[in-house]
This record gives sequence, structure tokens and C-alpha cells, in this order.
Amino acid sequence: MKDLDNLCMNCFKELTEGAVCSECGYDNDKETEFVYLAPKTLLSGKYVVGAFLTHESDSVTYAGYDTQLDKKILIREFYPKGIASRLEGNNILHIRQRFAGDIDKLKGSFYNLWTTLEKMHSLSAVVPVYDVFEENATVYAIIEFMDSIPLREYLIRNEEGIIAWESARLMFMPVLTTIESLHANGIIHGSITPDSLMLCRDGKVRLSPFCIQECADKNSPLEFVESAGYTAIEQYDNTHAIAPATDIYAFSACIYRALVGTNPPDSLSREANDKLMIPNSIAEKIPMHVIKALGSGLQIYPEKRIKTVSEFRELLDAAPSVQARAQSTEDTYHKDIDKSTYIDYSKLDDAQNKRSRIAIAVLAILIIIAIGAGIYVVKFTDLLKQPETTTTTTQVQTFEVPNIANNGYTQSDVQNNGAWNQQFTISFTEDYSKDVEKGIIFKQSLKAGEKVNQGAELILTVSKGIQTAEVPDLSNKTVEEAKKTLEDLGFKVSTVEVYNDGGHTPNTVKGSYGTAPAKGETVAVGEEIILQVYGEVQTTTTQAADNN
Repeated sequence: MKDLDNLCMNCFKELTEGAVCSECGYDNDKETEFVYLAPKTLLSGKYVVGAFLTHESDSVTYAGYDTQLDKKILIREFYPKGIASRLEGNNILHIRQRFAGDIDKLKGSFYNLWTTLEKMHSLSAVVPVYDVFEENATVYAIIEFMDSIPLREYLIRNEEGIIAWESARLMFMPVLTTIESLHANGIIHGSITPDSLMLCRDGKVRLSPFCIQECADKNSPLEFVESAGYTAIEQYDNTHAIAPATDIYAFSACIYRALVGTNPPDSLSREANDKLMIPNSIAEKIPMHVIKALGSGLQIYPEKRIKTVSEFRELLDAAPSVQARAQSTEDTYHKDIDKSTYIDYSKLDDAQNKRSRIAIAVLAILIIIAIGAGIYVVKFTDLLKQPETTTTTTQVQTFEVPNIANNGYTQSDVQNNGAWNQQFTISFTEDYSKDVEKGIIFKQSLKAGEKVNQGAELILTVSKGIQTAEVPDLSNKTVEEAKKTLEDLGFKVSTVEVYNDGGHTPNTVKGSYGTAPAKGETVAVGEEIILQVYGEVQTTTTQAADNN
């Protein structure tokens, strides 16, 4: 084993100019928060923990070093954010009381994910995982380190911010095989974005990092991983189940970003206005079958979305059977096309006339195909706009107020109910509830069964779940003062005595990192807060013993 004292804990190259690494610039004297593993901690007898890198919803990632293979690695530690913490000087994870019933299931999901990935190391779009083990009452995954940049950064570096389908196809199609294998093993990634598609030095695109599926579900106890434009509607609303179609939505959004240059609108806003706009200048460069595939993959509701990766791949590949179906659909649409979508090119010169006919024909076909798939191709300056005129007749009607508050409805359920929104003027507010799950409506301003005029205001209160409070700074307060402060906030309190070297007042809270969870963290009211309290100064009895 190399001398760890002479290695940079970030890149694991030899230190030649003091604590700051000349290779990567990492300051090896930088303190790591005690809630994370300290650099040079040895795991499984052979993996050295290095610099702390990130803390995501379900885990912490560290730089690492494999002493047997003599190479840099990544270490992923199951450490659910907001659920677990550490006491100073102890590597064992402390699980908050409120989540004691959830932790075994979450840890099992983490172990299952990474052992499955370990078996899939031969797939080209997976960052290789070569060890998974339990230690410190948690789980660790050892991942091969690969130089890479996120797809988003790659696209930003491109002069136009986009890539052609010919290039995108080579990048994206191998990833579909990996996603399909995950689905076959019962694993939904749940957070595919241009930031989790990594372009590696060997030219391959790999899907990383992975979080367990619970991170991608707003209704799970874990911190919700959301990415506007890429998070599917079912991840916000448990009315629709998370399924393979969830990953297809996100992957389609990534292709859209690469080809069009912008993120798709977020799925929540698309419920009200389900349009994806592609400028004509860009749409002309995208094959028709790809636009159709994106339309199928980006359907708002999963039951209308394409269901499997194999079907999605077939659409993107434009297999002969798919091309035949597309041509048939195109011919049908041609019969009913609105002539107003064509530009009057009769006044153009002959050269312009020829070019315009070609461009307009392409545009018309794209509009026809895309409308059927839910994508609208627009040329903002050339499409003819017809003014709309509507005449409304106001007629006062009365309606019976439905019982919304006692039937487990969510805000999305109500917003998707066309009849209710026509009958009432509905708005939403939020409040805490110890009895009703977060996201469920539990109060309504109008009494169920009451008859009211059409358009009457109906205010619905959505549960924010259990009330939370921030852990205050209790440094150097007496035990009594600290307990009262916490109990006034609604927390339970327990104490752990720590060593007093004589420089601290007995029965006072430790000056730094004196609580678990730590000060500043947001914690559910009613949870237990552990105070680290200085004990009495220890005095030696050696001299007394010698005198005897």
C-alpha cells in the first residue's frame, strides 16, 4: 500500500508541494464535516475514502483509492439525506426515529440497485461497478472512476447548442439497451437528465449517477429529485404509477434537448398547455420518424405514452414496419390538411418558388405528423394566423359542492377534473397536518352537498405533511436551557455525555456539532434530537493510589 500521508485525497497522485495538490489543486488540509467519513478511512480492508464529493438524495459520493488495484475509484455510501446523520467520531449511521420503519426497505433498494449494476458491467452505457458490501450499518458501492463530462455541458460547448440526429443517434441508442436491461431487472432510473448522461473519454455515453427509485417519487420519505422538463407527471402525482414509461419520458426529453436546443416545458405546466414548439429552421433538420417517436415518448400521461424501450427504439430506428405505418398516417392526414398552413408563394421568383415549395412541403408533413404525436412545429414569421372570435352566452346555474376533502384527492386530481373547474372557481392553499399525507386535500371552504351558483369560489387546502422546524444553535448552553428550547419547538430530547478535557463547563452542550441532527437542519416536529453534553472533568487517582 502506498503511503497515504503522501497522497492527494482527491486525485491520489503524489503530493509534491505541501498540502495543496499540484495535479488537481485540492487542499488536503481542508476539513471534512464530521457527518461524513474522514479522509483515509479504510473500508472492507482495502478501499481508502478520499475527498467528499456530493451528497445526493440517497447517498454520499467520495473520491476513493483501491489499494489492491492501485487506482482511483468512486465510493458511494448509502446515506439518505434528511433521514440519517452521524455523531462526531463515530462512523455508524444514526437513523432518525421517525424513519426507523422505512430504513430497511430503502437500504434494501440501494443494495439491490448496485448489485444489479455490478452484474451489468459488460453493458457499454453503464459505469462499471465492481464491489458492493455492508459496513458501518450501511451499504457501499465501489465504482470505476472515468473521466467524463455531462451531456448538458457538452451541448453548451457546441457552437449552436445542439447536435444533428446522425450524431445523437450514435450517442443515445446504446443507452437504450442499458435502460431496457434495468427495466428487465425491475429498476426504474427515475432521474435521467442531460446531467446524468455522461460523455466519457473513450467516446461512449454512460448513464450515471444512479439513485434508488424512491428518490424519484415525490411521495417517498426521501428528498425528491426533480428536474424541470425531465421529471414525468407520475413522479409528482401518485395517481399514475412510476413505470418504464417514466424513464422513456425523461430520455425523450434528453433527445429533444440535444436536437432542439431547449429543455421541454415541465410536465406540470404541460397539463394545461400540452404543446412542444419546434422552430421550423430546426424541425427541417430532424427526421420525421424521430419527431413522431418524441411525440410518443413525451405524452403527458403514462397510459398514453409508449410503454417499452423496445417499441421506442423501433420508432427511433424507423424500422420498415414503422415507416409503413407512418406513411399510411401521413397519407390520411394529407386529405384533411388546412390550406391556411401553406404560405402563398405565387409572388416569389422562380428560384425562391422552387426552394419554398420544398421547404413548405417538409414543414407541412412535419406539422401533420407532429400534431398526431402532440408536438407542434411552428415557423413564427410565416404561418398565417386566423383571428378567433367567440360568442358566449352567460346562464346562471347552480351546482352541488362535491365532497373533495374526505376522499384522498390530490391537487392534480382536481385540476384534471374538467367538470369541477367549469362549475367552481377553484384555488388551493397549503397547511400542515399530522394525520393527512402530504399532497392530499383535507379541507374545503364550501360544505359538501351545499348548492351554489356556477363560478362560486372553492378553496381547497392541501396537506404539507408533518410540521417541521429548524434545529437551533445550542452551542455552550446548559442542558436545561437546550432541552427547554428544543421542547418548546416540539422536539423530543436525549443526551450523550462526551469527554471533558477541563476546558469546558460541565453539563453544557458541545460547542461544535453538539446536536444530531446538526444545527440548521430541518427536522419533523416530534422527532428526537440528541445533545452531546460535556461531562465532569476527569481527575486522576494515580497519586492517591501510590500513596497507599
